[in-house]
Amino acid sequence: MTYPGRWLALLMAPLMLSSCLLQPTKFVSTLDIRADRSFTFSYVGEVVLPRAEQSPADMPPDEGLEQEDKPEDARLLSIAANGEQPGAAEAKEPDSAQDRAQIEQLAKALASEYGYRSVRYVGNRKLAIDYRISGRLDHAFVFPFHPDGQVFIPFLAIELRGKDRVRVKAPGFANEETSSEGLGALPTSANHASELDGTFTLTTNAEIVSQNQEDGASSRPDGSKSLSWTITPMTRDAPMAVLRVSSLP
Repeated sequence: MTYPGRWLALLMAPLMLSSCLLQPTKFVSTLDIRADRSFTFSYVGEVVLPRAEQSPADMPPDEGLEQEDKPEDARLLSIAANGEQPGAAEAKEPDSAQDRAQIEQLAKALASEYGYRSVRYVGNRKLAIDYRISGRLDHAFVFPFHPDGQVFIPFLAIELRGKDRVRVKAPGFANEETSSEGLGALPTSANHASELDGTFTLTTNAEIVSQNQEDGASSRPDGSKSLSWTITPMTRDAPMAVLRVSSLP
């Protein structure tokens, strides 16, 4: 990880330790944005709540490392010394009664929010989610977001750019561990990063100003365009597109 990536991880560490940080695993997600700013977003699949890892501040110092390299490198050296794979301990540890109670409480909190058709605890710290929402993009939109449940780092974010553009980015649908910069995607649990398995499809009749799907947009029978990303553990760049839509007053 580069130095900017290390600083980002350090800044986000308190958030990951104190919150319910959801990560996608198997899923199908779609986003339709019309030129008139109407939109529909869906996410059907599983999410996982990784167990909180040890805070960098709590890790023992290692005299053989540079100061700014200690947190990550000390952990990796410890793993190597014990002959373990990252995330192996988490994979072997079963859900405790406390885990189940916490996750079931989160499932109940999410299910009370508009857009969630169903939220079920399916074991192994995972929730099965069926989410669909429609609206108008005269404000930003993020998913998932639930202040009471402390779910606030988005899989998908739509932001307004000026009066006539919107920017779509899906940082949760990429694996930071494969990124050379470590800034285009969310930090992911080493164990659950290998579970990323999904598709994200954006359809629109608006002008596509820019996008990062290497095959480009395909045409649909109704004259609109479609961009589709296949998400795997090797997906480095978060899906992104900028669209020109009807102007705000």
